[in-house]
Amino acid sequence: MSNPCAKTRPISNPYEIWTAPGWEWRVLKKWQADDFKPYARWFCAVKSPFTFGDWELGDTYAANVMAAARQQVMEGVR
Repeated sequence: MSNPCAKTRPISNPYEIWTAPGWEWRVLKKWQADDFKPYARWFCAVKSPFTFGDWELGDTYAANVMAAARQQVMEGVR
């Protein structure tokens, strides 16, 4: 299966945005096409109360984000 999210995008144009109170994850790249595979990883920009208004970049497990946040509807992005 081809991975349509394999290329890294800029923070201003992510594949997906997930939010929880005070937190925002912007998915910039997906390492696997199936988000529900064990250990599926995303490369994200994350803003939280601990980042003092800045974005931090890094990999995270997709399951951790999906368990803690809700996906936002993105208009005109793709």
